[in-house]
Amino acid sequence: MFGPLETLFTSQPRVLGIDISNAAIKLIELSKSGQSYRVDGYGVVPMVEGAVVDKHIKNSSEVSEMLARLVKYARTSNTHVAVALPDSFVFTKIIQMEAGLEDEDIESQIMIDADKYIPYPLHEVSLDFSIIGPNATDDKLVDVLLIASRAEYIHTLTEVMEDAGLTLNVVDVQSYALERACKLLEKQLPKIGDDECLALIDIGATTTTLNILQNMKTVFSREEKFGGEQLTKEIQEKYCQSHSEAGLAKKKGGLPDDYETEVLQPFKEKAVLQARRSLQFFFSASPQSKVTHIVLSGGTMSIPGLPEMISEQLGIEATLANPFADMQIARRVNRDALFIDAPAMMACCGLAMRSFPHD
Repeated sequence: MFGPLETLFTSQPRVLGIDISNAAIKLIELSKSGQSYRVDGYGVVPMVEGAVVDKHIKNSSEVSEMLARLVKYARTSNTHVAVALPDSFVFTKIIQMEAGLEDEDIESQIMIDADKYIPYPLHEVSLDFSIIGPNATDDKLVDVLLIASRAEYIHTLTEVMEDAGLTLNVVDVQSYALERACKLLEKQLPKIGDDECLALIDIGATTTTLNILQNMKTVFSREEKFGGEQLTKEIQEKYCQSHSEAGLAKKKGGLPDDYETEVLQPFKEKAVLQARRSLQFFFSASPQSKVTHIVLSGGTMSIPGLPEMISEQLGIEATLANPFADMQIARRVNRDALFIDAPAMMACCGLAMRSFPHD
């Protein structure tokens, strides 16, 4: 029997999209009428310092308390949750299997052969699979996406959710959640040809994620350690502030006059360099030599002038992600705050969209 990751691709009740990082916990609840989405719940709470380190939950009780507080703030009665694991926590492999097999037969065969594919002892992992479609060279075979993660990650998330009065229904993968959310941006993006590439560069608290999409499907993904926490630490060191003080000052302002030139501008230049390096990794690993357009997301992209700086220095037209631009907003949701946080909410939206399996 597969572990908790078996929920990755199956239909679920309507879920809250929850994104847990070193810097904050974010929540989105969506509903849908026809083709139109509505934001029914939203909230962000700053993370207690040290409770999450490099996306590993170190203080489960603190995170559970924050989650319970966040759900109360969002004024939702929904207790079903979707979360995502970082790509670095997950092993994926495309394998070939005989066409026409039932899911139970595929599952049985994978369990027999799993030790051929998975680089961890099987008793330490949770597994899932999804049929991608017919194999390109042999119509008697289908391509199957196999996904594995260490079971300890899933167990920790499950316990944290239960202690907060929530039920973990879906465990997704960060890059898949971001890919799904890109569908919300289609009206904001220029027409991109079938053979052209769209790059999604997401700079969060500690991680920069690059997704390369063709026909809105991820064909390349890479994570690098770089994010807004670096700026927070530089503010701490420069102005002798606590972590929470530095995080608040970064968002609200009020720092000394030399902040712009001494701290912020050098950080923005590092962010541009990180975006450039991420794309260079793709170009070196792919026959593609061009990206037509860039989508910029993640909380760090809310820094004034950074999206324009990345676009100008890379010489590629860019769009700052706002997944809510074409959505209705419930009255109880703080619209102004939601739109300020919009670039940081892409993963949450992609997770909340798991409520609608055909999207």
